[in-house]
Amino acid sequence: MSRKPWRAVVEPYTRPLFFAFSRLTRGMTLGVRGVAIDGEGRVLLVKHTYVMGWWLPGGGVDKGETTQQAVVREMREEAGLIATVPPRLLSLHSNEAYFPGDHVAVFAIDAFTLEDRTSHGEIAEIGWFTPDALPEDAHRSTKARLAEIFGGVSPTESW
Repeated sequence: MSRKPWRAVVEPYTRPLFFAFSRLTRGMTLGVRGVAIDGEGRVLLVKHTYVMGWWLPGGGVDKGETTQQAVVREMREEAGLIATVPPRLLSLHSNEAYFPGDHVAVFAIDAFTLEDRTSHGEIAEIGWFTPDALPEDAHRSTKARLAEIFGGVSPTESW
């Protein structure tokens, strides 16, 4: 039996505080996720230490940063992926049901190299998966975005 990392245990209690802080300091929040596909047709996913499941790499857009800069930074930090061409916007989603005022932009990373990641302690695992064989615990938003990109499912506005 595997134990949850300590961050996954405390996250349900700290997330509301993070949301409250974000709401006080920002009127609206904006996040990014990146879709990178390797030469074998596999998609890059990450498993965080503080939330359960596999996710597309990404995170919040910092003040003074463009969405493109944010996704390039997040891919580098979380997975050591260095975009060698500008990211391409795929879709924009409202995360209103889970975090009012939040939006998520999804980008394709069409060309990249791999190096050591710069984030330490945030990412528990990195993996490459074919879109038709995702891990069972892939997050619902990851499954939805990949079904839109690879499965011919019509895109939705909701995250």
